[in-house]
Amino acid sequence: MIEPTESESKAELDRFCDAMIAIRQEIAEIESGKADPKNNVLKNAPHTAEMIAKTEWSYPYTREKAAYPMPAMHEYKFWPAVGRIDNVHGERNLVCSCLPIEAYA
Repeated sequence: MIEPTESESKAELDRFCDAMIAIRQEIAEIESGKADPKNNVLKNAPHTAEMIAKTEWSYPYTREKAAYPMPAMHEYKFWPAVGRIDNVHGERNLVCSCLPIEAYA
């Protein structure tokens, strides 16, 4: 859920909306077959500065698309320190520190 507050400027809200529209366009590229469903800019995001700067580029999309998916990013780019983290591991391997259900009877 997205809940903008009065502390966000209209320009920042517009930038957020532009990002959501750009992400939807990237999804449409996958849906239409224009982008590879397994190796695309969304699956490989975020792209770190190190990834962009490497000599070897083995992705089917351009560095430009990976680094600056929107024109506004040229001016206000945040470079993540790490790429994608596999955080579904915890969801698929639950660990409960609760008492057994019988203890609550």
